[in-house]
Amino acid sequence: MINDNEVIDTLEELESFLLAVESGAFGLNNPAGVALATNNSDGRPFVAVLDNNHQLLLGRWVSQEVFENGKDLVRNGPSKTH
Repeated sequence: MINDNEVIDTLEELESFLLAVESGAFGLNNPAGVALATNNSDGRPFVAVLDNNHQLLLGRWVSQEVFENGKDLVRNGPSKTH
């Protein structure tokens, strides 16, 4: 479940989010992967940070444009260094 209404609207915002996850800025325990997904109840797209057991650690809503165009960024990781 995602408890905030923050929406990632651009690929630049998605890249910043991914860099923050990689750098440990969110203080997550054992983040193992990142995926783009859709909410089962309403189909709303989000980016998910998952642990080794594929449990959601952190999620942020994303716009439909980011969902459609950010797949390579999530799959390959951000190109910027932190």
